[in-house]
Order: sequence, then structure tokens, then C-alpha cells
Amino acid sequence: MPLTDLITSQDPAVRDTPLASACRALSYRDLLAERDALDRFRRENANLYARVRALFFLYAIDRFHLPARAELPSEGRIPYAGVERLLARRFDEAVRLFRAEEAARGPSDPLCSALAAAHHALAFQTLADQVRASVRGAAGNRWMFRTGSADEHPLRVRPELRTRAAGAPFPVLRERTPVRMDLSHSCWSDIFFLGMDYPEGARVLNVSIDLGVNGRDAAPRPPIEVYFRVIDEPVLRLVSVDLDAAADITSLAEVFDFARDYLGLLKAAVIASGLIPPGLEGVRQELKQVLEALVGPGLGIELVSVVND
Repeated sequence: MPLTDLITSQDPAVRDTPLASACRALSYRDLLAERDALDRFRRENANLYARVRALFFLYAIDRFHLPARAELPSEGRIPYAGVERLLARRFDEAVRLFRAEEAARGPSDPLCSALAAAHHALAFQTLADQVRASVRGAAGNRWMFRTGSADEHPLRVRPELRTRAAGAPFPVLRERTPVRMDLSHSCWSDIFFLGMDYPEGARVLNVSIDLGVNGRDAAPRPPIEVYFRVIDEPVLRLVSVDLDAAADITSLAEVFDFARDYLGLLKAAVIASGLIPPGLEGVRQELKQVLEALVGPGLGIELVSVVND
């Protein structure tokens, strides 16, 4: 049975066939051929759901099913240019380079590992691109994607936060918020597949709650705290107390580099809030110019996050 049938078939008996059992029924050569067909399918199909399903099938085949075959060579070469694309989040280019290496020298366990990483990341990037398109489509968010330079940045830090007594630090703004509790198993990446394959199981209920330790705290309180202040350096300083991680960011590229350190979630919050609008990604401009527009010459911003216990 062609593996693409597991994605396109209208027959539940076919569509719900586990990928593992479908792969077990194929010879090594047939599995390689089906993988090629899936790769063509995900490139040519216009349906988002079908493309993402195909990418996750490719990930599973390269990560689990091909390495289990004795015919797959255990040694091979991973082209460094592909690794560079992978680290730069240019996942489709990485796949093309890894596939070219496979076409030249044959499949191998190391190449399957590299392809699995690229396919997995590309699947989530495809979903993220759709989310980005949806966010961009909301009228109130469009300015963030249209802001292409520091001169166009419409946000300014309030004067009260930029004013201080002589020799004193700048004022600190503290924000406290409840935590979100997901009462179903469909509030993250799996919502996409549940929504398409099992919509009656994709109902979502979100609850915002305060937390407290029984016997220690007098009452529950918002567990998430963020502190914001202006600083005397033209940098974006991000600090996570819980992760014991901090970074002084000096370039726009580093803001959008989520894999550089443990502060990816804070960076995403900075972008989603519009402090560093997503439209500035890839812009050849210095971060200090953006900070100058936000807070003034020679100044920067410090953001500290802490989740209480």
C-alpha cells in the first residue's frame, strides 16, 4: 500500500493504518521508494495538512524505520553545508543537501539521522508559518510585520520608566500573571492533527489560575512574574531566574536565534509583544538603533522572568 494513501484515503480503515505496520510490510528497497514518493508528495501538494503529515512520516521513517533495517549502511557522510543550513533554520535547504548526498553516495544511518532532524524541524516550521500567516492576517497585528526599520517602530517606552533621580536606577515595572492550565490533551502541536483527524477530541478548555503551596502560602497568587526596566547600556538583557540563564543581546539576528541559548521563550515573548517586531527579522540594522527608538540614545532594556516554585 502506498504510504501516501495513509494521508489521502477517505477510507478510515486505510487512513488510520499505523505507519509502523505499513512500513513493516515493505521491503528495504520499497521503503526507500515510498520515502521518495512521500518527499515528492510533500513538495507538490498544496494542502497544508497533507504536507505536514508527509513530513512527519518522513521523520519517522528516517528516525525509526530505516535504521532498523539491516541493509542500511551504518557509516556515511553528513555534508557540513547541510548542517549549517539546519543550524540556520533553513530546513528545506538542509533536506535538499542531505538528499543530494544520498543520491551521490547512497543512504546511510548518519544521513537518515540528519534527514530526520531536518524533516521534524521543517514540519513544525510549516505549522509555525501558518500560525504566523494567521497572526499577520489580524488587522491589529499587521504593524508588527510592516515595521521594517527602527525609524518605523511605533512603540515608545513610557516617560515614567525613562525618568530617574540623580544616581538612582531607572524604575522597575513588575507584571504578575496567572498560569494557564490545559485541561485537555489538545492545546499544543497535537491540536493540528486532532482537529483534522479527530475533531470531536480536539475541544480545548483553558483555565488561568493562581498557585500557592498548601501550609506555606496564606493565599494563592499569580505565579509568573516579569520585571522590566531601562538600563544604561544599549543592549537587550534577558534573564530567566528559574533557568539561571542570562544574555546581553547586541544584534537583531541573535533575538531571532531561538536555539542559541535557553532563553528562546523570552525571545519569542519579546517578538510577540512587538518590542522587537517580527518584521525586523533579517533587517540589516543594529539592535541599538531599535533600542534608541524605544528608549533613547545609549539606553537599553532589561527583562527578568521568574516563575515562583
